Amino acid sequence: MRGGPYVIDSFSIQQVEAFRRDGFLVVEEGLASDSALERLRERYLRLFEGTYETGIRPDEVNWVPGRDPENRTRQLCNAWKADNVIAAQVLSERTGRLAAQLMGYRGVRILQDNVLWKPPGTKAIGFHQDSSYADYLVPPEMVTCWLSLDETHAGAGPLELVRGSHQWPKAPPARSQFHAPDDWLAGAREAAPAGTEVETVPVVVRPGGGSFHHGLTWHGSAPNTSGDVARMALVSHLIPVEARFHETNVDVTYSRYRRRGDLSLDESFFPVVWDETRYRTPWLAELPSLD
Repeated sequence: MRGGPYVIDSFSIQQVEAFRRDGFLVVEEGLASDSALERLRERYLRLFEGTYETGIRPDEVNWVPGRDPENRTRQLCNAWKADNVIAAQVLSERTGRLAAQLMGYRGVRILQDNVLWKPPGTKAIGFHQDSSYADYLVPPEMVTCWLSLDETHAGAGPLELVRGSHQWPKAPPARSQFHAPDDWLAGAREAAPAGTEVETVPVVVRPGGGSFHHGLTWHGSAPNTSGDVARMALVSHLIPVEARFHETNVDVTYSRYRRRGDLSLDESFFPVVWDETRYRTPWLAELPSLD
């Protein structure tokens, strides 16, 4: 593994085994180059000011200056549609290949990205399972890549993952306890099988480091109590390449992309980022290079 301007191209057998045992893999560095990180940080500032390079608003804008409390984690969903630099990272062939390797998928496509900014004083994100929110898909599962644009610290509310929790049953989505809950670990504690310890592992990494986690792995983040340390992170939620819409289940936001009489996922909105034949949705070649 090499850091700095270099990036990881594949995982070792031991790393894949660790992922499948723990439900996650923490990667200290090497998920993005230094130059990519610099460009991504600059785009974050524009996005949270409401400046969208493509003229298209992200699917979800969960924090707006002056509208929402300053102590909330800033979040945008599917900002790749608003900004081509964000798109180049979350839709990268490398990220897709690494995610597929860990899950044993023959290919992956993007479901959703998250642009996250957690300044000092911001509150927690409640612990949850990503796949709990995917019942409008078949199969209802995913793998998530979490990329840190900054060095993370234990007191600054980093992502935390519950070891082995991908083996627990899927719980209903905890929508009311997602943003700024007082007890951010409540969902994981309630879901843990009797006698099971809830062991959280913070993702403390260098810029360009991060983690991959299984869609059933419980995760969230504590408040940022650092006083002076902010963190920015970019998340890719990736699904099996063969995924389709569920025949009857719908999502209030993302089922808008389902065509009548057709359960397939349109590559305009759910592009294939990598598959074992090296196919990628053709228009991805138009995105800027970050390497």
